[in-house]
Amino acid sequence: MALVDPAKIRNVAMVGHRGAGKTSLVEAILHTCGVKNRLGSVADGTSTMDHDEDEIKRQMTISAGLAHVDWNKRRINLVDTPGEASFINEALGSLSVVEGALVVINAVNKVEVQTERVWKRAADLGVARLVAVNMMDRERADFVEAVQALRERFEGGVVPVVLPIGKEQGFNGVIDLVQMKAYVYGDTTGRGKEGPIPDDLRAEAEAAREKLIEAVAEADDALIEKYLEGEEITLEEALPALKTAVAAGLVFPAVPVCATKNIGTDRLLSVIEAALPSPARAGARTVPLADGSGEVQVEPDPAGPASLFVFKTISDQFSGRITLARIFSGTIASDSQLLNVRTGEKERTGNILSLQGKESKGIDGAAAGDIVALAKLKDTATGDTLTDPARAVRFPAYDFPPPAISFAITPKTKGEEDKVSNGLKRLSEEDPAMQFRMDPQTHEMIISGTSQVHVEVILDKLKRRFGVEVDLHPPRVPYRETIRKSAKAQGRHKKQTGGRGQFGDCWIEIEPLPTGSGFEFIDAIVGGAIPRGFIPAVEKGIVEAMERGVIAGYPVVDVRVKLYDGSYHTVDSSEMAFKIAGSLAFTKAMQNAAPVLLEPVMNVEVIAPEENMGDIMGDLSSRRGRPQGSESLGEMHVIRAQVPLAEMLSYAPQLRSMTGGRGSYTMEFDHYEEVPAHLADKIIEEAAARRKED
Repeated sequence: MALVDPAKIRNVAMVGHRGAGKTSLVEAILHTCGVKNRLGSVADGTSTMDHDEDEIKRQMTISAGLAHVDWNKRRINLVDTPGEASFINEALGSLSVVEGALVVINAVNKVEVQTERVWKRAADLGVARLVAVNMMDRERADFVEAVQALRERFEGGVVPVVLPIGKEQGFNGVIDLVQMKAYVYGDTTGRGKEGPIPDDLRAEAEAAREKLIEAVAEADDALIEKYLEGEEITLEEALPALKTAVAAGLVFPAVPVCATKNIGTDRLLSVIEAALPSPARAGARTVPLADGSGEVQVEPDPAGPASLFVFKTISDQFSGRITLARIFSGTIASDSQLLNVRTGEKERTGNILSLQGKESKGIDGAAAGDIVALAKLKDTATGDTLTDPARAVRFPAYDFPPPAISFAITPKTKGEEDKVSNGLKRLSEEDPAMQFRMDPQTHEMIISGTSQVHVEVILDKLKRRFGVEVDLHPPRVPYRETIRKSAKAQGRHKKQTGGRGQFGDCWIEIEPLPTGSGFEFIDAIVGGAIPRGFIPAVEKGIVEAMERGVIAGYPVVDVRVKLYDGSYHTVDSSEMAFKIAGSLAFTKAMQNAAPVLLEPVMNVEVIAPEENMGDIMGDLSSRRGRPQGSESLGEMHVIRAQVPLAEMLSYAPQLRSMTGGRGSYTMEFDHYEEVPAHLADKIIEEAAARRKED
């Protein structure tokens, strides 16, 4: 069983905004390292990573993928992640299983909104970062401007370790500032021809190297002293200092590349190998014990107790469920027995796979520091921890933000509801950012996601993998009803059909409660006006009437009901009779208590370019939104507002149109409030029409 030494592993997440060329760069790395004999392309379907039909159709990465290469006797595991806002959670979640992030930016567009999100997530997790400035052959591509934009946005620390030779279409080589050598590329093998630095670039290279040495020396007291005394710092001294500075988050090396022409890829790989920390160098992680009794240090030791974290699940229609997991400690083999701390059940690791995109190869085992795929685990999902039962630990899972958009779905073919439900439940295993539920109030099947694009991709998979199609339509808003004043009413149910009859009689008083109080029932019966055994039946009848409402059929909330009088018949009274009486009393009382409709109001946060702020504010106002504040976020702006849910059902495409696809938003429920009268009348009419249809 050939295991890889944790000190010789580099785990790297490829992150950045959509269109920066992350997947193309992975293809260039695979080709440079001899894994592929040609450069793959998403456009022609030859990409190793973007192989899914939806990814080829939409020309973008949708799901995180795994590949690996060997470079300078080091194993580099690459996690290629989406940059599209709809799927950015895949990138944010993947950062928890790596020590390094390769932040890829477009040399023309520079720092974009999703770049900021992944950078912040990496910083929060203490993940070391280096930057690939891609597409250096494009018109208006400028490496110096790109680095300056990064420094301004992320408060310094971004330092070139490689300089470009040539600009735009003339970009054909790079200068390695650590080794002070030039590399010129004449083909797409990714291997530059080594030579001296061109004379016209010598002064620029020496000045840039001095800035690099100054930056890395700050992480090493001995080096900074030597530097201040004017002594030369050697390559042997610079490399360890660079590694220390990068791991400490003091320096973020920047490298210019062109993935589609495979220029600079070999230098980028050398920086990954030399600058990013290995699992061994990153050291132990403090992890809570599964039983909550304390914390332990999980060392990246192959000889220690095994512990794995599942960061991705793939539901393949042919291979079944494939689980991607990072091994944080210990060693696993095909017959290892591990405890799933969420389920409390043991899992046998079974087939251990090494992935290159969609291609897999069985391996005998794997050890601490590595990232592997496990096939056909019984009941293991994204976010689960698999651990040695003798030392059960639990790694914290990534908390996916609440979905931003929801749709009601109905099968195009009647009778396929179960097929739709089962298919979506399977798909939710590989995509925790998607939610599927049955609304208990509206009885609709609801699918929720980060955006309309996200939902459309899910339904494309549903059609392709499970053979069912659905229609999308806006979900019904979960309105509520309540009252604005007190009222009293009698509920009397009397029925005589020969023989034993039915009799129940009760008097109730209802009054409004503060928002969010729910329902309160008070038994104020004295003197046995209603026998004790029938009082729960009255309450049950009231509760059932509350579920139906009286205005438009929506549940009633925030009401106190006091049962204070009534009468009974010694023979004809029963629980059923008093249940009906309670329901009748509540319905009558509601009609006299100034009933009103309530609607859910959401806290909405919109992130968009500053130039779009006027349009966005105007649009939110037209949706009955109330501004709650705003702030700058670099080139982006954040607007916070409270907006009724009914006005947000079609917001996603409108925001995309206003911002050219650069805007994003999140929303979460805040409270219910009264619907304006002119809108309430319309809602009541629509509810009445639905009842007639039903």
